[in-house]
Amino acid sequence: MAASVEHDGSIVAVTLRDLSANGALVEGDHALQPGAPVVLRKNELAVSGQVAWAKGRRAGIVFAAPLAPETVQRHLRGPKARGSEPMIKKRPGFRGRLSPEERRIAEQLWGGPLPPFR
Repeated sequence: MAASVEHDGSIVAVTLRDLSANGALVEGDHALQPGAPVVLRKNELAVSGQVAWAKGRRAGIVFAAPLAPETVQRHLRGPKARGSEPMIKKRPGFRGRLSPEERRIAEQLWGGPLPPFR
């Protein structure tokens, strides 16, 4: 996810690889050194902290104060939790005649009558 890190009066574009209540993992072309004070920005989120470690293009930032769980969730992208979207039921296409027993089972599974066979 796109984000930026403000450090020493300059703003550097980074990719936010991980975000938690206590810190973040960022990746990009930066010159961050451990202990440096920074501000991580992503949309309306602006969090003060300091660089915990830096190696190559990656750096870990520890926040000055933990983020609320709702704030972390709002700024994460990824699969939604199960149950957050209604389940879409699609009936399978049949290519032959069903026995009465197969039809009964299929109607039980799909919660209603099946369309007539053509």
